Amino acid sequence: MTLEEFRKTVDSRNAPAENLDLAVQALWWDAKGDWHKAHELCQQAGSRAGDWVHAYLHRKEGDEGNASYWYSRAGRTKPSESLETEWEMIAAELL
Repeated sequence: MTLEEFRKTVDSRNAPAENLDLAVQALWWDAKGDWHKAHELCQQAGSRAGDWVHAYLHRKEGDEGNASYWYSRAGRTKPSESLETEWEMIAAELL
């Protein structure tokens, strides 16, 4: 699935495809505006990808300390790009 196709599913579906990785499903719910559902899924992922999304979500909520912890667990550095750009970067890599 391409990033463009993924974005279209956010507009056209009520839930993400079940065959998507939990970290990608978390991004989908974040794009739908459901931070809590996204947070729940990335915690369940138990992967570096889930940790990366987890970091992004805490950055989005303004919890920089918690975000830094999760970026470290994901093996990533906190980006200087906008949240929108980071979301796209994560989605493009994980898809």
